[in-house]
Amino acid sequence: MNHSEHMVLLGVPMDCGKRRKGCLMGPDAYRTAGLGEAFADLGHRVTDLGNLTPCAYPDDRSDDSIFARNEVISWVEALSDAAESAMAQGVPVFMGGDHALALGTVRGVANYAKAQGRPLYVLWLDAHSDYHTLDSTETGNMHGTPVAYVTGRAEFEGFPKVANPVLPENVCMIGLRSVDGAERAALEASLIRRHDMRDIDENGIARPLQAFLAEVAANNGMLHVSLDVDFLDPDVAPAVGTTVPGGATVREAHLVCEILHDSGLLTSLDLVELNPFLDERGRTASLMVDLCASALGRRVFDRPTRSFS
Repeated sequence: MNHSEHMVLLGVPMDCGKRRKGCLMGPDAYRTAGLGEAFADLGHRVTDLGNLTPCAYPDDRSDDSIFARNEVISWVEALSDAAESAMAQGVPVFMGGDHALALGTVRGVANYAKAQGRPLYVLWLDAHSDYHTLDSTETGNMHGTPVAYVTGRAEFEGFPKVANPVLPENVCMIGLRSVDGAERAALEASLIRRHDMRDIDENGIARPLQAFLAEVAANNGMLHVSLDVDFLDPDVAPAVGTTVPGGATVREAHLVCEILHDSGLLTSLDLVELNPFLDERGRTASLMVDLCASALGRRVFDRPTRSFS
């Protein structure tokens, strides 16, 4: 993305993908931290479409094994339509909200990509694989299911049909360090690319990312990036209810975002699981804004080529 883009901001105050409340404040935290201004300062045109609301939905049953099933379904419907529409306008940035929003955003983006005759690729930057089905989830929290849903892994009873599932081999997960047993078995049987923190420690974060992006470019793919706050180490990004120690450093995260910018491939972006209620004076929101700026062209670290001749 080496030229001016039209950045389309959509607030998604979705807080029903899990039981711990607070992510509904995420969109306003991103606005307060200056996300739109950061994009504008880089020469991009910015339109903020405000906050989305879910469609009307029937009351959820308290005895349902899936938490807030009907509310999540209504968000998926609203988000799918909004995402497909926003893709026609520019580069949508979905300011969440918990990660269940990706059930809708990726579904909508996939519909748009299909209409354009282009494959959709998904980069999942997260401590968790979010590969549970309705049957395998033990918590009943839908923020642990979006990758299974959008890849068409299983039937999701009552949820909108995924007409254009993302091919598993078009999904790349980076940053994994908390994967449940059922997810692990399913992932190992899949073609999803996955890079846990040991892989990153041993081989670096750039190599797997660049290999994935090279394939996106070779196939004229569209690239949806889903960035979970818990991709980052909780020492630098405390505002998340699912903290897992040992996450990406600030430097690693900026490198990922700079490589994304260099590739020019980013076509849509989720920012998820920011819980401002758990933040320390806005430091997590500010870091996430800085990372977004790196992904859209801001240079944070100079890496001069040195000659040792």
